[in-house]
Amino acid sequence: MTEDETTGDELVVAGGIGEALGAVIAERVRDFRQDRGWTVGRLADESGVSKSMLSKIENAQASPSLMTLVRLSEALTVPVTAFFRGLSEEQDMVFVKAGKGLDIHHKGSGPGHRYQMLGAMRAPHDSLEPMLVTLTDRSEVFPLYQHAGTELIFMISGKMEYSYGSSRYVLEPGDSMQFVGEVMHGPGELITLPIQFIAVKSVHPGG
Repeated sequence: MTEDETTGDELVVAGGIGEALGAVIAERVRDFRQDRGWTVGRLADESGVSKSMLSKIENAQASPSLMTLVRLSEALTVPVTAFFRGLSEEQDMVFVKAGKGLDIHHKGSGPGHRYQMLGAMRAPHDSLEPMLVTLTDRSEVFPLYQHAGTELIFMISGKMEYSYGSSRYVLEPGDSMQFVGEVMHGPGELITLPIQFIAVKSVHPGG
């Protein structure tokens, strides 16, 4: 089964950081595919991502979702972070006006859960990925995640239970957590809505 542009599980390229991300990802995906001598159809078969979506990605008309990036990285045998290499060469500073962050839609999150990327700076030593997360509706199940590097969470409003490994922590405004990303983690019970927090990931290149 392939993923196409109608799933809603994609980053929408809409100026500023969206254009920068879209252009860099487009070039990286195309380069990795051509290095292997693959056609778009071959990459579609290997990754399970539709040819129409791949065409949009390689032409910077849409950026792939996090799940699509994982599928492409597995098919091309490169780390997910490889798709972002070169971003800092084009954009050394990111300024995002209030409410203008790049919206990211996660599968299974449902309506009322908003993820806004506030930047994606890449540097020789590491990379920072700040995101504003807004939860305005309860979800039946929140998927747990794991990733390379570390993550910092700072609560702005609301109250929630956050899972980290086998532990549970109740977070309220002003609370913060910093942890190693390889351990499974993610929101658990949403106690007081709306909930808003900032999540910042720090990842070493190639990690």
